[in-house]
Amino acid sequence: MNQKAIGVFDSGIGGLTVYQALKKKMPQEKVVYLGDTARLPYGTKSAETIIRYSEDNAFFLMGKKVKIIVIACNSSSSYALPHLQDKLDIPVIGVINPGAEAAVRGNSKIIGIIGTTATINSGTYEKTIAALNPEMDIVSQACPLFVPLVEEGWLDHQVTRMVIGEYLLPLKKKGIEKLVLGCTHYPVLKKAISGVIGEEIELIDSARTTTEKVFSILTSLGWMRNSGKRSQDEFYATDFPERFQKIGEIFLRRKLVKVQAVSF
Repeated sequence: MNQKAIGVFDSGIGGLTVYQALKKKMPQEKVVYLGDTARLPYGTKSAETIIRYSEDNAFFLMGKKVKIIVIACNSSSSYALPHLQDKLDIPVIGVINPGAEAAVRGNSKIIGIIGTTATINSGTYEKTIAALNPEMDIVSQACPLFVPLVEEGWLDHQVTRMVIGEYLLPLKKKGIEKLVLGCTHYPVLKKAISGVIGEEIELIDSARTTTEKVFSILTSLGWMRNSGKRSQDEFYATDFPERFQKIGEIFLRRKLVKVQAVSF
């Protein structure tokens, strides 16, 4: 198992935030990444549809003989995580719990949560944070326009800053001290978000804490890849792989190996 790859899936390029964190922590590990670009965004879909899409993605990665699957999508983590954990015989982790755990650290009293419509409607972050610290006040806001802005590559654009202000300035007025970026697309907008709401509000990105969880699981199972010659990562997209590669390279600030097209 130790020589098998880590599987990661998301609705688009947002999960590259998790990919980047995984490679920084475990550069010797091979990663197989699937972006379901043909069916994004997931955040406006029903729970049943999100579960079905997530199952398709997971079974594709299983076909690549991965040893663990990371659901790098908050909408999928909200609805499909228990389903996939029951169906698959390898570890499956999402990004909700690690992000919630990071949010409750320290002495903050008011936490803001932003995410897709599906993630916010699920209430998963609120329930998880409340279970960890029932004394915290939580303010939530769906930000459905963020994903298409990221997928368009408008990371530092006047329109993006205007949309950020519409969504987030009301949360700032309510006194939030931390803001949970409850979608893996959103960390790509960190600089723009801080520029609008101020750097004094801490932004919580679950990519790092999710990576620590993966590291812990692989270490405990003895499944860490041996150091030495690295295998080339693999990238797949269900639509327009050339666009995925172009936007992905802007975000990662480096070249990607060829993104391959796949369909279910």
